[in-house]
Amino acid sequence: MSPARERPAVLDTGVLVHYARRSPTYQAIEEQFGPLTAKPEYHILSTVVEGEALALANYQNWGQPKLSRLREMLGQLVRVNAGQRFVVDAYVGLYAVARSSGQAIGQNDLWIAATALATGADLYTCDDDFCFLSPQHLLVHYVPETA
Repeated sequence: MSPARERPAVLDTGVLVHYARRSPTYQAIEEQFGPLTAKPEYHILSTVVEGEALALANYQNWGQPKLSRLREMLGQLVRVNAGQRFVVDAYVGLYAVARSSGQAIGQNDLWIAATALATGADLYTCDDDFCFLSPQHLLVHYVPETA
């Protein structure tokens, strides 16, 4: 387990989904970074992640145990609205970085990265699309999904 983090974390959608599922990827995240859920009130929830995670759970007809774990976690995180000016300003800068470097990254992913940048948080993800931003623009901690 890693030492206690001094910076808050933005948990990407995939990370929250793996936590709710208690999947092998969840176990890998726990082993590599320690329990990100130990102090959830210290970590940031982008409203984009909230929407993606709840939409996925709804679409896949999750059962009550998984949905309850997800909702409990979402309710404990510090919710940051992606439409706030400081997040929008960070998005503008990251959009320019992505376009000028020729990197393909989805708009939702840019909003999630902007939330991390704007709040001074590290980004924890199972999506390597963010990796080109690290460490020059924000710290991205990538854990590939396991089978």
